[in-house]
Amino acid sequence: MSEQEPPGPPDRRRPLRPGRARVMRIVAPTRSDPVLRRLTEVVGGPLGRHSEPGVVAPGFFTVERVLIVLTVVAAVLSVVVKQYCRVNGWHTPEHFYAACYSDWGELFHQRGLDVGVIPFITPGERFEYPVLLGALAGLTALLVPGSGASVARSTAYFDINAVLTAATWIVTVVATVRMSHRRPWDAAMVAVAPAVILSATINWDFWAVMLAALAMLAFARDRPVLAGVLIGLGTAVKLYPVLLLGAILVLAIRSGRWRPFLLSAATAAGSWLVVNLPLMLTDYTGWRYFLDFTRERPAGYSSFWYVQVAMADRLHMPPAPVPVINTLSTGLFVLCCVGIAVLALTARRRPRMGQLVFLIVAAFVLTNKVYSPQYVLWLVPLLALARPRWRSFLVWQVIEVLHWAATWLYLGQLTSGGNPQHNIDILYYSAAVLAHMGALIYLMAAVVREIRRPELDVVRRQGIDDPQGGPFVRAGDVLPWLAPGPGPRPDRVAPADTGDPQPRL
Repeated sequence: MSEQEPPGPPDRRRPLRPGRARVMRIVAPTRSDPVLRRLTEVVGGPLGRHSEPGVVAPGFFTVERVLIVLTVVAAVLSVVVKQYCRVNGWHTPEHFYAACYSDWGELFHQRGLDVGVIPFITPGERFEYPVLLGALAGLTALLVPGSGASVARSTAYFDINAVLTAATWIVTVVATVRMSHRRPWDAAMVAVAPAVILSATINWDFWAVMLAALAMLAFARDRPVLAGVLIGLGTAVKLYPVLLLGAILVLAIRSGRWRPFLLSAATAAGSWLVVNLPLMLTDYTGWRYFLDFTRERPAGYSSFWYVQVAMADRLHMPPAPVPVINTLSTGLFVLCCVGIAVLALTARRRPRMGQLVFLIVAAFVLTNKVYSPQYVLWLVPLLALARPRWRSFLVWQVIEVLHWAATWLYLGQLTSGGNPQHNIDILYYSAAVLAHMGALIYLMAAVVREIRRPELDVVRRQGIDDPQGGPFVRAGDVLPWLAPGPGPRPDRVAPADTGDPQPRL
């Protein structure tokens, strides 16, 4: 990260002596965030008034290195949470009641990974995930020593993937630091989020999260071709990274700068085809199994659609059929995207890239017929970029943790024959699902409010245009209903180490 001050408002600070470079000051979270400011009272209070935090801290413990240490600790905790299953194996319903469920332990045996099956490569085998994720699942299984089915081999497979997930977690945190400009400590949300600790080792989602974060970092550094390659690879792991192109498209329409979008979209399509086309040509039926499975599967647990189906069954009403749910889910997501586009194209100031990506991905999570607990991993890095306020973040995390616990208790009930000793009723589970949806809707509303009133945006309050905007930074508006003129100026510039005087949601 460069130590030179980026272009911005006129610098009224004291001139430097010749030969000395100015170190860019960063935002001290214990000063700028009221929640953290109060929490630090037990350890000595916020950073002192006369200190000037820079990008490069004295000694070994830079911001980046401190966050890497925190991430390693969090990754260890995420494995400790699964300790019961690591010792006793992944068995139904025990892994639900012990809250240590992981797809790794289940798929290792159920999809033949323990006997050398490599999805999309082994003839006749089918896998319900995209191509790169299937390759990842199969290749890591080859690293497991021994042969046959045993708890020890399942644990080894889990541990190998947990180590790789920790590496992707660290890369995601570092990428978030490097595209947060003067707010690197916002990446602590990604490093220590409770819901991330609990969900990181459920599936391979962190690989897609890492590729999406690296794509946003590449775009922030004005490298749309590399960003497109990473988006394409991320989409070959999980679908959601392709949604980044929607935010780029909207910003291109508003600014009239089409080259970044065209380059990103073309290279994303190219890298996705490089991975998928060989399998499409050699085993089209096996390749499209993921698409068929997604289309035909019923509403997934923790989605709004599952609550609707479950409650309809409880009330002895006919549930919505799968084709209807598919149509409604897709239609609602399209409507949300249209609303986000209208918001972005009519706001008096161009929205930030992080804000738009968060809104699009959150809309996809809310409207999709499938929701898994690990989908929260998609949202945490995006929220850290879109709205780095610790109060709402921590409240959201508490609700997500409660939803996470309710999910395993409810699944335990479904798979144990209804033993009432450890279970929760569908009403309580539905309440947990609606609570986590409500919390996400609140965060989306808060981001929308800050787009409409950019003076409330804590990122732009530092005199920053858009840390993730890349080629769109300080771009003018070409749409006829927007005020003409050069690139936007900050609505309000405050020193980086001041408190937060604006009203908060």
